[in-house]
Amino acid sequence: MSEKKIKILMAAAELAPFAKEGGLADVTGSLPQAIKKRGHDVRVIMPKYGLVDEKKYKLKKTIKNLEIKSGRLKEKINIWEGYIPKSKVLVYFVENSKYFRFKNVYHTKLDINKRFFFFATAVIQSLESIDFIPDVLHCHDYHTAILTDLVKSSKNEKIRNIKTLLTIHNLKYQGKTGIRTLSIANLKKKSLKTLEKDSQDGDINSMVQGILNADIINTVSRTYAKEILTKEYAPHLDNILKKRKKDLFGIVNGINTELFDPKTDQNIKYNFSEKTLKRKALNKLDLQKKLGLEQNKNIPMIGLVSRLVWQKGLDLIDESFLDLDCQFVFLGLGSKEDEQRLKNLAKKKPKMISTNIKFSLKLAQKIYASSDMFLMPSRFEPCGLGQMIAMRYGTVPIVRKTGGLADTVNSKLGFSFSIYEPGVLFATIEKAIKTYANKDKWLKMSKNCINKDFSWDKSADEYLRLYKKAIRK
Repeated sequence: MSEKKIKILMAAAELAPFAKEGGLADVTGSLPQAIKKRGHDVRVIMPKYGLVDEKKYKLKKTIKNLEIKSGRLKEKINIWEGYIPKSKVLVYFVENSKYFRFKNVYHTKLDINKRFFFFATAVIQSLESIDFIPDVLHCHDYHTAILTDLVKSSKNEKIRNIKTLLTIHNLKYQGKTGIRTLSIANLKKKSLKTLEKDSQDGDINSMVQGILNADIINTVSRTYAKEILTKEYAPHLDNILKKRKKDLFGIVNGINTELFDPKTDQNIKYNFSEKTLKRKALNKLDLQKKLGLEQNKNIPMIGLVSRLVWQKGLDLIDESFLDLDCQFVFLGLGSKEDEQRLKNLAKKKPKMISTNIKFSLKLAQKIYASSDMFLMPSRFEPCGLGQMIAMRYGTVPIVRKTGGLADTVNSKLGFSFSIYEPGVLFATIEKAIKTYANKDKWLKMSKNCINKDFSWDKSADEYLRLYKKAIRK
């Protein structure tokens, strides 16, 4: 007997390649494709921001001037349709000039929570118009978490029967908003007991609502799912999460193995594979020349591609790192303090350290492919994609043992440390440099990395198990 086809609608704030600000867009752009390949009817719905290029992606307006009740007002939306490129995954785009005209996903003059509360009610009210009532509504992060409340409190039995899955990509971002914002989504404090209790402190926490009302919850790694049950990783939310412990799971993200492929990547000068891994050193020489570093294939190069923010642990990189016998290549944007610290290091040792304060996909690919090691000293990391992308290019990760980094990096693949101190990171890098000197041992490690499967296949199967678990509830 063939497996029953599940109808899944993913709701997300961003989706690659249409609108991307971070790793969330990579997940929502890749996971549906893997689910689709398994024979299920998966679709995605997102806002049609001003930056979405309807001509480039050949979008079609399929529903015009659909009236959406929002508090005392009636707003009109248009629904556009398109497909994730090179796939059969249908995407719905909700257009409304008041809330989504901005050419930016998050940073606008209009309150972000008001925008996503309107998006949530527009999703629910348009389901019958698009003729797609899903078995499972998959909500990604706090932006769409309030959908779980709308499903649970709906007067429409078809909507109320939809099962919900909330994926927590980063618990740091929770979507706290004023109580008045509820009316935008046609909710009141008394709509649900969870809202009544949540409102007692004078605001509404979207992530809390999702945690309490979703049928199933997951985070993006097994270790992070355990970490957020503690006060250290989930201050003020640990007790709420403990209430849902039996419904909380961890699934490590995959990466787009077609995009990140050293055999075909057009952003690197010399393509290579496991069998031609020695060609990797030619990319290092090319990058050294491009960045003005000393050209020497025998000097170990450590790459870092990251947002330069508190979470990423960049304060562990201090002046003692000038004494390490290796090169560093830093790429990213973020806090002025972190940017300046990395720039100062490069000034003091310009032939060994290159600091690039910008975002460049092309340079990022070159760093992944050219570096011998890849650094991720994060304070916390729900999943992390950088370490997996690096390993795809045979680059050995050096990571702090937390969240998804702990789940994806073991002693056969890289180096890790637990205690959050500069000296501990320094010693871990020294250990990696010492291992690098043993060429046979290093080649074996590099091959272990390049052969590790980080595709979405395993993750997609695990998500399907959660969908089925939700449906059975």
